[in-house]
Amino acid sequence: MPIAVAASVARIRADVAAEREQGRRVALVPTMGALHEGHLALVSRALEIADAAVVSIFVNPLQFGAGEDLEAYPRTPDEDLAMLEAMGVRSVFMPPVSELYPHGDIETRISAGEAGAVFEGAARPGHFDGMLTVVAKLFNTVQPQVALFGQKDAQQLFLVRRMVRDLDIPVAIESVPIVRQDDGLALSSRNRYLSPGERRSALALPHALDAVAASASEGAEAALAAGREIVAGEPLVDLDYLAIVDPATFRAVGTGFRGQALAVVAAKVGGTRLIDNQAVVL
Repeated sequence: MPIAVAASVARIRADVAAEREQGRRVALVPTMGALHEGHLALVSRALEIADAAVVSIFVNPLQFGAGEDLEAYPRTPDEDLAMLEAMGVRSVFMPPVSELYPHGDIETRISAGEAGAVFEGAARPGHFDGMLTVVAKLFNTVQPQVALFGQKDAQQLFLVRRMVRDLDIPVAIESVPIVRQDDGLALSSRNRYLSPGERRSALALPHALDAVAASASEGAEAALAAGREIVAGEPLVDLDYLAIVDPATFRAVGTGFRGQALAVVAAKVGGTRLIDNQAVVL
């Protein structure tokens, strides 16, 4: 069956209703397009756990702040659709901005709260409010039984799970592990912006996380010092943050914290902002 591309809310709702009438379980994979193997891992998992996978492709203006790369954000719709069709996806929701925001800028938004104002939220004020708002709209439009998100965007994943819990949204959230290239760099749509030299320097992020994990038994301060030492050796890398957070709260752990934690890092490599994370045990 050829892939069906819905550009309107009414059309995707009708497509999903037809799936439900046949008793099919529907999974949603929200994306902003420019698909890579990390996205395809989400799609593959969706096809494993559900009868029908809906992939949304929408570059959401609400989550881009002043001076961010909304206009420059990569858009590759033809390539994206070809990859999805080859995987067996039958339904794609690819609306224009005017379809999801027909009245222009919207006043009603989901607030990410305090956990959305730290780390990525501090670097990109309002980003998570915009992200949660569009995710809520997608959930309301598609009404999937399950939605899939990548572990690479750990703070986003945390906030989506909390929104679903707090607002009693009837959708299960499943995470998919980070997909990395052979040398350890996490896949990202923004990796294409890196020059060859910047691409090599970007390895400081996964290497720093490895150093944090290797020193975690010595406590949070020693582990973070080991990670920062790695980043300091790369002049092309401008560190924004390197922290260890409690996965239950996404707050930085105290010095006496013991147990499962998450090391998170963000940096600019040249002009490109990259993020990464890794589980650690303190």
